[in-house]
Amino acid sequence: MSRVLIVGAGLTGGVCACLLRRDLADKVQIVVWDKSRGTGGRMSTSRSPADPSCIADLGAQYITATPHYAKQHKSFYEELLKRGLLKPLAAPVEGMLLREEGLKNYVTPLGVSSIVKHYLRESGAEVVFQRHVTHLYHRGPGWEVHGKGGVQEQFDVVVLTMPVPQILQLQGDVAQLMTGCQRQQLEGVCYSSRFALGLFYSAGADVPVPWAAKYVTENSCIRFIAVDNKKRSLGQSAIKLQPFCCSVPFGLEHLEEPVEAVQPVIMQELEKVLPGLPSPASVKCQKWRYSQVTRSVPDCPGQMTLLARPLLACGGDGFTHSNFDGCVESALKLAEVVKSSL
Repeated sequence: MSRVLIVGAGLTGGVCACLLRRDLADKVQIVVWDKSRGTGGRMSTSRSPADPSCIADLGAQYITATPHYAKQHKSFYEELLKRGLLKPLAAPVEGMLLREEGLKNYVTPLGVSSIVKHYLRESGAEVVFQRHVTHLYHRGPGWEVHGKGGVQEQFDVVVLTMPVPQILQLQGDVAQLMTGCQRQQLEGVCYSSRFALGLFYSAGADVPVPWAAKYVTENSCIRFIAVDNKKRSLGQSAIKLQPFCCSVPFGLEHLEEPVEAVQPVIMQELEKVLPGLPSPASVKCQKWRYSQVTRSVPDCPGQMTLLARPLLACGGDGFTHSNFDGCVESALKLAEVVKSSL
């Protein structure tokens, strides 16, 4: 049985692990390492400290399917809809632009991280959190993978799905394996940076706005506001939470500052957009250093193979585009490469 390590417990890593389990059955042992404390990556869902049932999406807010991907990835959408992990977005979103005829928007009743959790459960993978990969060494027929704290394990295949700048930071044999062209391609990948703020309210609190979500254009800081229980069409009796996504220029300006210093600045700007907003029971501020890909790896759709035997491949939205279908597309390509290698 071959040991396959997938680095990154986000959507690409979760779907890739699930596809490998379904296609290779008992021929592989799948292990997933992630340096964070939980599942989802940038499809992150946070919970209120006072009530775990009160959740907020501080990463992706909803999923948009184009006519092309609704057809190409039909089985993925059907599975998630059947299991109740997706449902059509029925609530009003002020300022949403219909960029293409036939777009379908979906929300996640249990939070966007529930989709990644579903695929990881289906994969049967051994998922280890707070496992930060630092070094990869080519040792004989496989890979010796090192993590912070002296962790060291052997794998037959390694798949990297974290943001591209983190791939470039890996030490060991990775740098020597890259061709000059590959390194140039990877160094050319660009990401936007953002902050997201979640305000948790107690049951019965009211946020007096007529919409479930809104795109903001008149403020240099705030770009998107969502009342999560309304966004998910859960009714007015639900505990309320309101996440705010900040603009890209604001994210870049404050990127190197601690979230504790940025949070009050965002709150001040929020008061300008929604004056008189009631005080929340708790607040969560999230910094996304690598939010969305603004320039992906060219001429390398879905994945890049750094070494064929033993396989070392990398993928994720840095090789496609930053949405649900981009991550699924990359996972499909990675799964194909792993299956061919084994």
